[in-house]
Amino acid sequence: MLVDSHCHLDLPDLADDLDKVLQRMQDNGIVHALCISVTLEKWPKVQAIAASHPQISASVGVHPDEAEAREPSVQELVRLAAAPKVVAIGETGLDYYRASGDLEWQRERFRTHIRASRECGKPLVIHTRQAAADTLEIMRQERADQVGGVMHCFTETLEVAQAALDLGFHISFSGIVTFKNAVELKEVARAIPLDRMLVETDAPYLAPVPYRGKRNEPAYVRHVAEYVAQLRGISLEALAQATTANFAALFKVAV
Repeated sequence: MLVDSHCHLDLPDLADDLDKVLQRMQDNGIVHALCISVTLEKWPKVQAIAASHPQISASVGVHPDEAEAREPSVQELVRLAAAPKVVAIGETGLDYYRASGDLEWQRERFRTHIRASRECGKPLVIHTRQAAADTLEIMRQERADQVGGVMHCFTETLEVAQAALDLGFHISFSGIVTFKNAVELKEVARAIPLDRMLVETDAPYLAPVPYRGKRNEPAYVRHVAEYVAQLRGISLEALAQATTANFAALFKVAV
């Protein structure tokens, strides 16, 4: 019994094939998935998918890569987060890989999400890419430790992971951990306390080995879990039990 803690079922690659995607989830023992918002414009579709399927939850937020998206306010995020099946604020954070120039708008957007999370009491889903120091600093300044959440699709160092753990956050591993060149990330996966770990797909992106380069989907989180379990020298069942319990406790979802 596994949970995909981060996917994008509203994107056309998956939405156009949703019934079969959900059936393959079930066939592979994936009992729940969290469908992640990246813009307010697209959020109604995320919400509708969650509302229509008992095995799907939703988040609300605006991704740091979405430079042209409508900016959310704290009040709007809190209001939308009160909708049924919305269990998290995000995807939010910082991404200095794709953007350039003055990125203060990203940092202000991130602060808005953390403030909304604290106000509504729902955990954060945080994305960071080539921005770990600023991400952690803003998390500390805005008291993100009061709500916690998850560092999704983690690709940073063990030092960054430990700093996030110290703030009460979970660490989530995607298909990247199965890639041959992800040597340092494999060490992080071995070291993270099992009671603070999640697994995800980030579907339709980042399909794990043996599907690398193809469309990803929630059913493939099983391959991520199997790989991490092998790295840690434990059974798939033990890892599945732990990560599913972690997800349920963090997002207050019955799975």
